[in-house]
Amino acid sequence: MRRIAVRGIALHKGRLLCTKLRPYNDLIKPDAEWWCLPGGTVEEGEDINEALVREFYEETGIKPVVGRLLYVHQFIYKDTEHLEFFFRIKNPEDFLSIDLAKTSHGGVEIEAIDFVDLENTVILPSFLKQESLRDEDDLNEPVKFFFSNPT
Repeated sequence: MRRIAVRGIALHKGRLLCTKLRPYNDLIKPDAEWWCLPGGTVEEGEDINEALVREFYEETGIKPVVGRLLYVHQFIYKDTEHLEFFFRIKNPEDFLSIDLAKTSHGGVEIEAIDFVDLENTVILPSFLKQESLRDEDDLNEPVKFFFSNPT
C-alpha cells in the first residue's frame, strides 16, 4: 500500500509553523512530545498543490500561498510506503494568529499549532532539523530527497 501526503514549510523569523497532534486512530500516542508540519493525505486523483491548500485550510482556517517543492521524503511504516512532498509556504505571516476552534480539524486532530523554535523542539520528520531552513528561498537549491526506514 502507498500513501501520498503533502506538507507545508512556513517560516517566520526563523521559527517553523508546526502542529502538535492529539492522540487519535492509534497513530499518535498520548505521551507524544513531537511536532510536525501542517498537511496530510492527498486524496485519490487530487492535485498535490490543491491538496496542500485544502489540508492547510482544514488545519488552520487560512489558505496558503504555495511555493516551490523543497523536499520529498519516502519512508515505510506499518507495511505502508509513505511519500511526502514538502512545499514552501509563501505567506507565513498570515498564520501568526490561528483559532483552532474555527477550523474543521482543530478540535479532533490538533492539540496546538504555533511557530516553534527549531533548536529546542522535537520535530518530525527528523531530517528537517538537519536542514538549514531559511525564511527565504534559495532558488538555486535543488529539491532534496530523503529516505528513512524506521523499522
